Amino acid sequence: MQSVDRAVTVLELLARNGEVGITEIAGELGVHKSTASRLVSVLESRGLVEQLGERGKYAIGFGIVRLAGAATERLDLSRIGQAYCDSLATELGETVNIAIRDFDVAINISQARGTASVTAHNWVGQRTPLHATSSGKVLLAHAPRDDQDRILARKLEQYTEQTVTAARQQRKDFELIVHDGYATSYEEFEIGLNAAAVAVYDHEGNVVAALSASGPTYRFTRERVSEAVGFMKSASADLSAQLGFLPSVPGE
Repeated sequence: MQSVDRAVTVLELLARNGEVGITEIAGELGVHKSTASRLVSVLESRGLVEQLGERGKYAIGFGIVRLAGAATERLDLSRIGQAYCDSLATELGETVNIAIRDFDVAINISQARGTASVTAHNWVGQRTPLHATSSGKVLLAHAPRDDQDRILARKLEQYTEQTVTAARQQRKDFELIVHDGYATSYEEFEIGLNAAAVAVYDHEGNVVAALSASGPTYRFTRERVSEAVGFMKSASADLSAQLGFLPSVPGE
C-alpha cells in the first residue's frame, strides 16, 4: 500500500508542478533518490510519466490521458444515458438500466423506475453476472472471443433453475443475441424477474453498454418483453447516435 500511495503522490506532484526532477520527487516522498528513481521508472514503463529529454525532468505521460479518457467516457455515458432511461421507463412502465462491462461483471451506471414498477431496488453501482442477466449477455456476446473463452471456462454460478451454465449453450445464445439484436433473461438471475437488453454503440462501432428493461414475471411477460424490445432498440439507436455512432448503410 505504501508503494501505491507514493505512486499517487508522484502523479499529484507532477500534475501540480508540471515538470519535476528526481531530487524534488525524493524530497516530496521523503525517500532516497534511488528509491524515487525506481518508482518513477515503473510509472514511466506504464506510460504514466515521461522524461523530458535525456536525463531531464519528468512530466505526466499520455497514459494518464488514456485513463482519464476512459473515466470521462463512462461519466458521459451515464449522464447522457439517464435521459433515455427516464423516457423509456415512462414508456414501458418498467425499470430501465444502463450497464457496462467491467472485466468479468456488468455494472449498472444509470437507472430509472417506471410508473408500474413495484420495487424500490436501486441497481446503480451493483455488479451483476454476465451469464445470467440480459445486460450481461449482451455485453458478453459482443466481447472479444478470448474474454468469452476465459469466462466460459469457469464453473458458472447457478442462480436459479433457469440459469444457463453450459458453455456450449451460452455460445449458441451469443449467436442469437448478435443476430437478433437483443438478449433476454427469464428468471435466470432472480426468481420472479424477467428482463431484456439491447446493445449501445460508441463512435467506433464498439458495444460499450447495454440498455435493459426489467419487471416482474406476472407483468413483464414474454409477450410483453417482445413488444418492449422494439422501443428499446429505438432508444438504443438514439443513444448510440448521441455517442457518435453512425450505422453502416447496406450496400456501402
